[in-house]
Amino acid sequence: MTDHAFPYLSPISAPGFLGAPALAQRPDAPFAVAGIAWDGSVSHRPGARFGPEAIRRAGRMLCDGTHPLFGGAPVELLADAGDLALPNTSLDAMRAALPGHIAPLIARHRMLWLGGDHSITLPLLRAYREWLGQPLALLHFDAHCDTWTDHFAEPSGHGTWVHEAARDGLIDLTRTVQIGIRSAAVREARDYVSDRGGRVVGARELRGRDGSQLAEVIADIRARLAGAPAYLSFDIDCLDPAFAPGTGTPEPGGLSSSQALTFIEELADLDWIGMDLCEVAPAYDHADLTTAAAATLAWTWLAGQQARRERA
Repeated sequence: MTDHAFPYLSPISAPGFLGAPALAQRPDAPFAVAGIAWDGSVSHRPGARFGPEAIRRAGRMLCDGTHPLFGGAPVELLADAGDLALPNTSLDAMRAALPGHIAPLIARHRMLWLGGDHSITLPLLRAYREWLGQPLALLHFDAHCDTWTDHFAEPSGHGTWVHEAARDGLIDLTRTVQIGIRSAAVREARDYVSDRGGRVVGARELRGRDGSQLAEVIADIRARLAGAPAYLSFDIDCLDPAFAPGTGTPEPGGLSSSQALTFIEELADLDWIGMDLCEVAPAYDHADLTTAAAATLAWTWLAGQQARRERA
């Protein structure tokens, strides 16, 4: 396997997410983190390749205590594989190289993937689909529907992966829910999932709702995703720029951090096989708002999975 040792990659010898040890030091960890520091498919501001390292840095503030809701400290079960060494100038080359990194990780660990732009999710879904032998249920947080049929006249990019995943049978659209959608889009793209039996929860639908006011939406998500292996893909631009300015394509009118955390907390009991967190671009951040939010969302998902594992 070619070693693309670009200088922006975080080495596995460095302290990992939440201060976790390198995977080589804890090879049997039930949970693992890996960075996919690729941003060659952005349609506006680049810089998400620096997201994994920035999220890890923010996460070091979360390593010395238990989660306030779930009670555990997931760092005890966690290892960090560092950033995967991938080509950085060709989307096709990156996607061709990625499966060799993914397959051994998903076979041994419940994975948290740190992006990188959202084009990384398609090869991840391909790997999970091949491993499981069935389409996945999908919970997708985003300002953008990512169901366009082309990427500004290119065949694939960070705004096409949902359409491609559905076309290739990687996801079950009737078990797919999108949350926070609000960007400008043609109707065919914006309603692509709902037109095919899934649900799109637009950001406007969630305005002013928090806590118990989200219960109806959460119950519907649980009913749709239950009974199938579920994957969570979180684009940080789902959050309003007030909570996450450090992203390549910010869209006003998004979710609050507390709303997003409520969804992740309340759905922790589902059969999550993995999560990615994408589009954190720290060059546009302010006072580490975005990286702190991203680290807390990822920590909360891991803590929920730890709690589920201990109940099993």
